[in-house]
Formats: sequence, structure tokens, C-alpha cells
Amino acid sequence: MSLQSEIIERLGVKPSIDPEAEIRRRVDFLKEYVKKSGTTGLLIAISGGIDSAVATGLCKRATDELSEETGREYMTLGVFQPYGDQADIADSYAVAEAFRLKHKVETNIEEAVDEITLEVEHGFKALGIPRHLSRGGKGNIKARTRMVTQYALAFDLNLLVVGTDHASEAITGFFTKWGDGAVDITPLSTLNKRQVRQLASHLGVPQSVLDKAPSAGLWDGQTDEGELGITYGDNSDYLEGKEISAEAREKLEKQYLKTEHKRTSIPGI
Repeated sequence: MSLQSEIIERLGVKPSIDPEAEIRRRVDFLKEYVKKSGTTGLLIAISGGIDSAVATGLCKRATDELSEETGREYMTLGVFQPYGDQADIADSYAVAEAFRLKHKVETNIEEAVDEITLEVEHGFKALGIPRHLSRGGKGNIKARTRMVTQYALAFDLNLLVVGTDHASEAITGFFTKWGDGAVDITPLSTLNKRQVRQLASHLGVPQSVLDKAPSAGLWDGQTDEGELGITYGDNSDYLEGKEISAEAREKLEKQYLKTEHKRTSIPGI
């Protein structure tokens, strides 16, 4: 078996999808897990990007259907988490409006991230290696601080935290361990980026979100494709079993092998 075939099988990506059937399957998956877990709904952080927008649409359908079927209120809570002033925060709110979210909250992470960064830099100084935290290091603090905040909300509200990881991120390891610091459920996990876009079109994601360059928002101007040097077109083609250029294949497979630790269980002995 080629490495490409092994990766496709492991990540569970189909060569093509029926968007409506995939939406139905993933909504049912969310509903069943909410019922089994005894929780009262789902929490989704809405970044203003396409992945969280699609996850929001799936979550809202799932909790609306559960409320209608059971006569109990199930919640989809949308959380906006800017670091200071977020230039595209309007896209996050547009997603909430498009899916008619009743429950939403904004939690600005800037002060918390800056305090943690300062404490880390004090730690460096105490070690005799005074330095500023790296840009990537601070980006990771942002991701994990967002997750701490989401779980604080979810714990007291009895919600499941929804992740937006999908196969096009898993193959490159472009996520922290088990999502951005761990999540409870990942309804997009076997889709590639192209397929996420297909669901977005069927769900009614705002055009401003569809038109954006994918970014994890780790620092100003950061884009996934720019950082990795791999286009999502090549990434999606590869995961659908298609041929891509030798250069793109080499980059993608090298990234996959380098980040294997991010896709495996936490080791023990």
C-alpha cells in the first residue's frame, strides 16, 4: 500500500461526497452523542473562518432537531474569542446571524494571553536565558487560552465542546494535540478542505466567509497555505487519491511524517 493510500484510509476521506447526505450524517452524529453524554447542547467557537462556520451550521441543526423531538431546550452556544481587536470579527457575527444563534458570547483573550506570556518570559529570565517568547509560542498560548475559556463555559452550562479539525489539517499536523488543546467531538474529521467548502455552500455560510484565505489566526497576516507552503487544492486532491506534483507530494508527505506525534494517543508505559 502506498503512503497516500495509507493516509487516506487512516483519515477516512472519501474521493467524493454528497453534501446533503454528509450534512445529515454529521447532524445525526452530533445528536446521538449529545443524548448519550447527557449534556444539554454544544459549544462552538466561531472564528469567522469556513471550518467553524460549517461546524456552527451542523451544531445548530442538531440542537434545533433535538429540542423539537424531545420538547426540551438544547443549546448551541457560539463563542467569539478575539485577541484584542479582531479585524474580521464581523464575519464571526455574520455566521451567528446566518444560523440564527440565540445563544452567543464574546470572550476577549488578550489580557489572559499577555499575562501568561509575561509569566513565561519571567521563567526564561529565572533560567538565565532572558528572551521574548517566540511568535509561534505565543500563538499556541492563544489557541490554548481559547480552549480553557470554552471549557470553563461548557462545564457550568453542561455543553460539549465542538472541534473544527478535519482531514486536511490532520494530514499536516496543523493543529495542537487533539484539536486546539483538546475538544469533545469533531464532526468534520473525515472531510478534506474542499469537502468542507461543499458543505458550507449547502448550509448557507456567508459569502464573506467563503471568500477568505484559511487562517488559524495565530498572528496578524498568518495563513495556513503561506505557513505550510502547501495549497489546500493539492492537499484535497491528495486526500481524494488524485495525482499531484512531485514537489507538492514530497512536502505533504514530509509534513505528515514529521507530525505523526500529533495524531497518536498520548504515550504511556
